This record gives sequence, C-alpha cells and structure tokens, in this order.
Amino acid sequence: MDRLSNTVRPYAWGSTTLIPELLGTAPTGEPQAEMWMGAHPGAPSRLDRGSGEQALSALIDADPEAELGVAATGKFGPRLPFLLKLLAAGSPLSLQVHPDLAQAKQGYADEESRGVPIDAPYRNYKDANHKPELICALTPFDGLCGFRTPDEAAELLARLDVDSLKPYVDILHAHPEEAALREVLTAVLGADPAEMAITVAEATAAAERLGGDYAPYVSIAHNYPGDAGVIAAMLLNYIQLQPGEALFLGAGVPHAYLNGLGVEIMANSDNVLRCGLTPKHVDVPELLRIVRFEATEPAVLRPEASASGEELYETPMDEFRLSRYSLDSPNSLAQGVAPRDLTADTPQILLCTAGTPRANGLELTPGASVFVPAGEKAELSGTGTVFRATVVV
Repeated sequence: MDRLSNTVRPYAWGSTTLIPELLGTAPTGEPQAEMWMGAHPGAPSRLDRGSGEQALSALIDADPEAELGVAATGKFGPRLPFLLKLLAAGSPLSLQVHPDLAQAKQGYADEESRGVPIDAPYRNYKDANHKPELICALTPFDGLCGFRTPDEAAELLARLDVDSLKPYVDILHAHPEEAALREVLTAVLGADPAEMAITVAEATAAAERLGGDYAPYVSIAHNYPGDAGVIAAMLLNYIQLQPGEALFLGAGVPHAYLNGLGVEIMANSDNVLRCGLTPKHVDVPELLRIVRFEATEPAVLRPEASASGEELYETPMDEFRLSRYSLDSPNSLAQGVAPRDLTADTPQILLCTAGTPRANGLELTPGASVFVPAGEKAELSGTGTVFRATVVV
C-alpha cells in the first residue's frame, strides 16, 4: 500500500475554498478545481517506495501485472482503467457530452490520420477511449443532466416571453421528441453570435424577474453572459444531489456541473465535446453526431449496503467500481470490531473524505489517498469515511 501525492488542477471554474476546507489547509485565493488520483498521463499520482518519488504511471508501465493483476491487465490492457478525482465546482463547468467507445476510436483515428496535433485547442479526441463517469456528492451539489421532455423545455422557454425564443417553443411543440430536441439545439448553437447574445440578455433579465425555477440559469448567465449555452442549458434537467447521493453519466448525455464538492470516477479518458458555457472550442457538427437526443429523467443513485459494510454505487461499467465505507468505531481492535478486509485481486485506490481511519495501520486524513496493488493486503479500521475505487473483472 502506497500513500499518494496528487496534483490539484487550477481550472478557472474551480472553487477557491471547497478542497482546502476538506484538506484542512488555508485557501490560496486561486481556484482549486480537481485533485487527480490515478495514472492519467496529464497528472499522474506520485509515490515513494524507498528510492525517491515516482509517477504511478511509470510503476505500472514497468510491471503492469504486478501492479494491476493478471485479470485486470488481460481485460483492460497494461494501464489503470479509471481516474478518481475530488471535484470542486465554484462556477459552472462547460456544457458537454462524451463519446461512446466506438465513436471515440473513430474520432481519434480520424484526427490522427489528418495530422491534428494532440495539443491543438480545436482537437476533439485526446485518446481512443470513452469517458463514462460517476459523481458522488460530498456537499449539496447542483448540476444539469439529460434533456427535459420537449413540452417541459417549451414551457420553461415560453414563460420567459422573449420573442426570439418563440420559434424554439413552436418547434418543441410541433415535432417528435428526437427531431424537436435536435432541431432546437442545432438552431441555438448555430445562431448568429451577436443576435444570440441579445436573446441571452433578454432571457436572463426575464429569468431574474421570475426567479424560482430560473435561479440556476440566472447564475449560469452571470458566469457566461451572451453564451448560447445559457439557452441550451434550459433544455436540460436541473438536479440537486445531497451528500452521499450520486449520478451516473453515460455516453451522449449532455450535462454540466454547477457547484459543489464531490468524488468523481471515470474511465481513463479526456474526450469532451462541448456545447457551450466555455471559451474553448465548440465543434457543432461533431457534437450533434455524439449527442443522444432523448428526454431522460436523471436517476439519483444511493449506495447499496452489504453485510461486509461496503456501500456500492451500482453502474453498468467494468472500468470502474466506486463504493464507500463508513467506519464508526474510534478503536476497532480495542472494541472487538474486526478491521474491514478490502484485499482484492484488482488494483485499488482508497480515498479518505472524513475522520481519521487507518489503512493497514496507516492513518488517513480527509483528502489523503493510497494505492493498493492487486493482491496486496488492505484493511480498514478506526473512524471515518473511505471511498474505494477499483475495477470489475
């Protein structure tokens, strides 16, 4: 078991306080958006096995089967298939979707064949992998997820009473679900930027007057004035997670996180197609190819408890498996409570989010994490909350 040293990414949308509060450190005044735990080449975790600090990715590359296990290496290849994060949103992230595996492979191969530089700001596919993800709230957490029904979206837009939105309302009422959602999103993202900026300003003023259900969109508009993504966001479901609740996001589902602190796990990919709420590249034709134009009701996940004390967040993915342990004994051994045995034939990352639990006797504090190679002993005791990230083989 190795204690990890992790990188905090300072993206502009990050909260200045949420991660420092969890870690018990003083805020720097700069945004601290994500703390990455894993072997992603963009910011691999580091550890020290007695010969100096080195990247987890380098250790895995040197001996994949020893670190990941035979089964995981055989199923996913010689790489850690998931990336675990602490995510702290202080303002809205970009409105986005992720490709499925076939789309990612096709898109990556196409851009490689055309010689698009991997670091080009207009490149869509950084790798050939999909990026399903799960976010579990540590604080109240707000977001947008999946399309509303066309009737619900039409009602939200109609109540704003903005003339330039009325054609969208008519389309949403007149066409079948998939065609209506596709036509309106295409029109919004393809509109003249100057004209759309006026529409967004009028819609924002109306939303401020109405309040209530419009409050999230007012906040979005203040962060991204004039952005077409403000209107696109109104096509989506608004959702609020309470601590311990989670949301799974599959391929093609438009979404955006708005504010709050959570534990996020995803397949090890960086493929994002953006719809708006961003100064970054928006490739509308490619986006429209990836988006699934279907109304969905966001399914809030709550952990399923087992006799072992593990609380599992069930998803259809094999690349990652997230669960939680809530330890409530200040001294497990002294009170006759056996440590929780987490030993497995798969690689694991354990992340403490509350209390001072012990992993193999090593005390953890909030924000601390450890890597457990496949087959290595892993026991939890003490008091606190620990998230466990691994894979399904």
